[in-house]
Formats: sequence, C-alpha cells, structure tokens
Amino acid sequence: MKSLKYILAGILFGIIMSKSEAVSWFRIQEMFRFQSFHMYGIIGTAVVLGALSVFLIKKFHLKDSENQLIQFPEKDKRYKKYIIGGTIFGLGWALTGACPGPMFVNLGYGYLTMVIVIFGALLGTYLYGLLKDKLPH
Repeated sequence: MKSLKYILAGILFGIIMSKSEAVSWFRIQEMFRFQSFHMYGIIGTAVVLGALSVFLIKKFHLKDSENQLIQFPEKDKRYKKYIIGGTIFGLGWALTGACPGPMFVNLGYGYLTMVIVIFGALLGTYLYGLLKDKLPH
C-alpha cells in the first residue's frame, strides 16, 4: 500500500506520455529529422518545469518522502563525459525510437519489440555499473 502513490504516478506519467504523443516512434523520428517542433515543445516544457521545480525546492527547503532535506550537489564541470554520454543516449534514442520512459509505455501498449530495447538498456546499465570504476570520469 505504501507504493501505491508511486504506481499511480507511473500510470499518470504513462497517460501523459501517450496523450502527448511523446511515445510515438513517428514523432521521435520527426524530431531527429528536424521536421516538426512537437517533441522540442514537449522537451522544452519539461526543461522549464524541471528548472522551476528545482528553484522551488531550493527556495522552500523542501524535504523528500523520508523527511530528508533535498540537496543538489555541485555538478562536475568537465563536460566531455556529458557530451559522450549524451551522444550515446541520443543515438540509442534515435535508433530505437524510445528513451527510458516511453520504452515501458510502448511495452504497455503491446509493442513486444520493446522487450529487446528494455533488455539492451538494462544490459547497458549493468555493464556500466561493472565498468564505471575503470572508465575515465
């Protein structure tokens, strides 16, 4: 019962993703071909909403579900790793037509090929966990 709010948040996320067409392979391909503003509008809205949320969390010193103060540690200023990681993420997104959220929404829609994509994402995450200490950060 304690996890119900997280399950409901996930369902709401899935509904928003599907209604906004952010899970549409066609919309994602349009974005990567610079043929439509649709996805850029969704991403831009998410960035603005995220920035506003971080501002409000910092301003009002909000706490998490365990009553701990939410803190944002300083980011590493070396951008090379962000560029490489973002490029790998973007290539995967362009090739599969889905980033992590839509992968599961599309699976819920019944697109069983997403099982392969989810497996690849989980395998990549697992391998990173094994190799992260050996990688240049």
